[in-house]
Amino acid sequence: MLLALNVSAANNMHKIEKIKQFYGERAGKRAIAWHDLIQKSQHLTDLQKLKAVNDFFNQFIFISDQKLWGKEDYWATPYEFIGAGAGDCEDFSIAKYKTLLKLGINDNKLRLVYVKALELNQFHMVVTYYPTPSAIPLVLDNLKGEILPASQRKDLLPIYSFNGSKLWLMKQKGQGQIAGNASRLSLWNDLRHRSQHIKLNRPLYTF
Repeated sequence: MLLALNVSAANNMHKIEKIKQFYGERAGKRAIAWHDLIQKSQHLTDLQKLKAVNDFFNQFIFISDQKLWGKEDYWATPYEFIGAGAGDCEDFSIAKYKTLLKLGINDNKLRLVYVKALELNQFHMVVTYYPTPSAIPLVLDNLKGEILPASQRKDLLPIYSFNGSKLWLMKQKGQGQIAGNASRLSLWNDLRHRSQHIKLNRPLYTF
């Protein structure tokens, strides 16, 4: 067990150093803060973990993919998001989702959800957490910092959702109908490949 912990710690430090070398000193400090968040939050309840992760990433800067990456749509890995210090709604949501998995929350309780943000009249992504399969999920969002039940987010209209294995088409009530595997999402596949190999891309700006 001790050997496994030492290997894990060494692996984490390697990742932090890689982010620092690629993106700079400020990015290295963000990576250390992320590592500390994960280490210190292991003992928390699920609800406390949700709040800690949501609050941490909502400090980051919102910027469009076009301005940051020079692309119409780019899903950054958590390493790239932390390196850049900024991103769009997908980047916020993916970083939260991946971090909650690292904190031991079961993937079956989590969804990445594409919604229509009605007040902004644009597409948006959030993370949802289901305490039980039939429960109304809680919403983690970079637009509104407070974690609220989906029933209190009348400004969001769900379109589809996915997690590590499944893709759902959303309905007004319930969890929606399973529409296939999440592997249908090419951007999700590309992101997972880059995450596994810690492949980093350089944005036009870092913060």
